[in-house]
Amino acid sequence: MSPLEIFNFRNTKELDSWEVTDDVVMGGKSNSRFSINSERKGVFQGKVSTENNGGFSSVRYRFNPIRVEGFSVVKLKAKGDNQRFQFRLKEKQSDDHSYIQYFETNGNWQEIEIELNNLYPTYRGNKLDKPNFNGNYIEEIGFLIGNNKNEKFRLEIDSIYLI
Repeated sequence: MSPLEIFNFRNTKELDSWEVTDDVVMGGKSNSRFSINSERKGVFQGKVSTENNGGFSSVRYRFNPIRVEGFSVVKLKAKGDNQRFQFRLKEKQSDDHSYIQYFETNGNWQEIEIELNNLYPTYRGNKLDKPNFNGNYIEEIGFLIGNNKNEKFRLEIDSIYLI
């Protein structure tokens, strides 16, 4: 089966489909933004603050259902700044919980492979007593940073595929 592109950052019209959510929704002080740089890479950057019991920034992309049957891996080409990030997905946009997997960045461009069946369910930072992802569709992907410390961050994203 050929790889399936989830998002193409060369199309700036789709930028509005990415939505940032910071801990300000619960009184925190973190702030972030998502943009496309001159090299046509998605850039998620900002500052996480633990002030007022905050401590996270996130960005998500919602889309019409993509059938994942026959695929086993999400492959990211990304460049971070030596921080740990979460990759997140939802089977349905209306789900309260997300399926997540952490990945480390090293300051260089990396190809990061995340096994779909290793994504585990969480809600508001708590692991749920439910099975790992085993769905046939996805309707949302995203990234989150929240490492229990004050930190500036930057994550550049070149591509996101199912393989």
